[in-house]
Amino acid sequence: MDTDGDGKHIRYAADEKPPTPLAFGLGLQLALLTIAGIVLTPSIVIRAAGEGDPYLSWAAFAVVAISGVSTIIQAVRVGRFGAGYVLLMGTSGAFIAVSIAAIVAGGPALLATLVVISSLIQFVLATRLVWVRRIFTPTVAGTVIMLIAVTVMPIVFTMLEEVPDDAHQLASPLSAAATIAVIVCIALSATGVWRLWAPVIGVVIGSVIGWMFGIYETERVAQASWIGLPQGGWPGFDVDFGPAFWSLLPAFVIVTIVGAIETIGDSMAIQHVSWRKRRAVDYRAVEGAVAADGLGNMLSGLLGTVPNTTYSTSISVTELTGVASRRVGVAVGLIFLAMALLPKSLAAILAIPGPVVAAYATVLLSTLFVVGMRMVVQDGLDYRKGVVVGISFWIGVGFQSGVIYPEFFAEFAGGLFQNGMTAGGASAILLTVFMDVTKPRRRRMEVVTLNQSALGPMSAFLRQFALSNGWGAAMAQRLDAVGEETLLTLIENQSDTRSRNLRLSVSREDGGAVLEFVVASGDEINLEDRISRLGEHTTGTSLGHEASLRLLRHLASSVHHQQYHDTEVVTVKVKPPEPQ
Repeated sequence: MDTDGDGKHIRYAADEKPPTPLAFGLGLQLALLTIAGIVLTPSIVIRAAGEGDPYLSWAAFAVVAISGVSTIIQAVRVGRFGAGYVLLMGTSGAFIAVSIAAIVAGGPALLATLVVISSLIQFVLATRLVWVRRIFTPTVAGTVIMLIAVTVMPIVFTMLEEVPDDAHQLASPLSAAATIAVIVCIALSATGVWRLWAPVIGVVIGSVIGWMFGIYETERVAQASWIGLPQGGWPGFDVDFGPAFWSLLPAFVIVTIVGAIETIGDSMAIQHVSWRKRRAVDYRAVEGAVAADGLGNMLSGLLGTVPNTTYSTSISVTELTGVASRRVGVAVGLIFLAMALLPKSLAAILAIPGPVVAAYATVLLSTLFVVGMRMVVQDGLDYRKGVVVGISFWIGVGFQSGVIYPEFFAEFAGGLFQNGMTAGGASAILLTVFMDVTKPRRRRMEVVTLNQSALGPMSAFLRQFALSNGWGAAMAQRLDAVGEETLLTLIENQSDTRSRNLRLSVSREDGGAVLEFVVASGDEINLEDRISRLGEHTTGTSLGHEASLRLLRHLASSVHHQQYHDTEVVTVKVKPPEPQ
């Protein structure tokens, strides 16, 4: 039985092929776990915006079909699109608030236009992810995710009253209470796979109680055909580009960026649970995941429905089952496509009573709020980041509540700051940029050709940096040695003969130094992986090649190698030597 250093059991790694029945069995489990959430998100948006059943039927069909296509692309990796891992795609809860606002302001056509335009941001990020790694941080993403609950929860609570006028007065409270009670009780008491099924079980029980009170729309299910296309049609585009478009576009851009950051996190996490031995994150796979996410969003806009994103459920199930094969991702995508052509199955989900949907959304958004908190904390919540999060969050709350100088901001830029996510997200980005530019200044040097002739100029550059910061000879020698061993390793790793430039920057951080080597990408093995495997199958020939890596591991406090499609970044942190 193969296990990695963390002890998790991997039955089938990402590049292995399990039997087809096993792949489709796990694919069906993942599809059933997520199909309700995929369909309920447009249901929440469209019901809250006051649109009718024809558009709701179309939107539900479109999101399930798009989820199937984009999930397959994530698994098989078509060119630069896709991560090459089991990453489920589905509707994004982050877009609930802005999607409702778009439909209210200009109908489904305006939503379609905004989704298509904002999806272009993800294609840019996928090709230039290395440029924005210091700005679109987990701190920014976590803050905006927390603000999603602030903006959407008031809308969700109004759905508690969405019952027929002649319904029993206990129909809404009992169905909602049962839904949330079952979900919470299972989530708190169960372990393993049962905890993943908690939302599905809660919605089913709440719907059964709603049916007993006559508020489950059985007629919708009975009238739906077994196989076919929805009764609604494509809503078209709004190309007037009026005030509503320009006032909502910044909010869509910010939430799209947040969705991209979520995708980055999911694509990093799935890599950790998909191999028997731990590997450094392949940022080319991350770029592919963001590109596939952008393609899914563009398809959502072209078909006039709400955007999508990656689902972390696939990470949990992969970790539980130990099956990370790409075949499972393909199976899930095919099952989604089949479900999209079964209107009766979608109608059964769309018929769920409003109070049950509200209870489900309450748990979803509460969990999303905690996800945002976790992203902030895991990014390292020091004093500066705490200021960014606290100020940005409460600015968002204040603007969403309309209590921050409404006489000035209610109509400013077409009501841009009436949305809490826009105001809070913009604040978080601006504060993060300010925090980055006010850090100790980075010193840079350029090397025209990556070869050993750069050792002399680099040594002089690093020793001068140590001298200017008041460090002694020991730290200067350590910086020099770290720079030399990193450069030699990069040179040794080159697998082609093309000339590559190097940009080296160095700055102070926490009493030590941070060296960042940026070069054009090649086909090298990741340095983190090479360092982690030191000593495995060592031969006389490889021992010499390992000398630089061993010395680098000894001198540096951490080494991170980020490989993108066009650029590689090696970040080395160096602490001063302990006084003798």
